[in-house]
Amino acid sequence: MAMLAVLIPLLMLGVVLVLGRYEELLLPREDTERRQPAVVPPAAPGATSSPAPAGTPAPSP
Repeated sequence: MAMLAVLIPLLMLGVVLVLGRYEELLLPREDTERRQPAVVPPAAPGATSSPAPAGTPAPSP
């Protein structure tokens, strides 16, 4: 039983590493280089800040 507790995580790690290499071989590398970075449009000036509170503050007692 102790051997299974040692061997199973090592085998799972090996499977994950092999699948990662397999994925790198499957996906085309030049396709990722051709993509342009996403451009975020600038936010409207009034959309990011809230308006100041109206009126005067209440007097303290």
